Amino acid sequence: MFTGLIEGTGTLQRTERRGPDAQMVIRPDFRMGTAVLGESITVDGVCLTVIDSQREVFTADVSVETLGRTTLGGKAPGSRMNLERALRLGDRLGGHLVTGHIDGIGVIKERKPEGRSQRLFFEAPPEIMRYVIEKGSIAVNGVSLTVNGVSSGGFDVNIVPHTGLMTTLDNLQIGAEVNIETDLIGKYIEKMVRSRESSEEKNRGKRDINLDFLKQHGFA
Repeated sequence: MFTGLIEGTGTLQRTERRGPDAQMVIRPDFRMGTAVLGESITVDGVCLTVIDSQREVFTADVSVETLGRTTLGGKAPGSRMNLERALRLGDRLGGHLVTGHIDGIGVIKERKPEGRSQRLFFEAPPEIMRYVIEKGSIAVNGVSLTVNGVSSGGFDVNIVPHTGLMTTLDNLQIGAEVNIETDLIGKYIEKMVRSRESSEEKNRGKRDINLDFLKQHGFA
């Protein structure tokens, strides 16, 4: 589990294909410390498992599912990506609960300066937008952000100077693809509501089995 508060950026050294999947070798651009074998790190919002760690770089497996659902498959050597190590019990939860399990890909359509900040506008598919609400939380390339506004096909967020400095969001070009993870809570609520509606639909029209019912059908 993560918070969406990015610790710093890392640079992709190389991607090594392993049949249909791959391994990525990444060098943190800050003093992250030596990654522990088997630990989870989000790379541009994608939860990856460390399989090898040396003094200045770490290596992580990237599955076929991850390559197909996120932007990692299109990253070239030299690409900068946002990094966050997993949340520890007792840490402050300054962002929101982020799993590192990407829902899909969005596209940056516009940016506007607002004072010392930047407002970024993203386009996203319906399967993502169904969970996006105004003033709700969202993770874009792993960065925990507050949704400022929602339209039929997208949403916008505000990037304060510190976030721009610590992440890659300030450098996004118009048309760039980003990894999006929506708020975890909304997905669970939807599933519970759907399960309840399905149960009510199955039970609709069924009669209670009581003494009168049994007498009517010759069982009592």
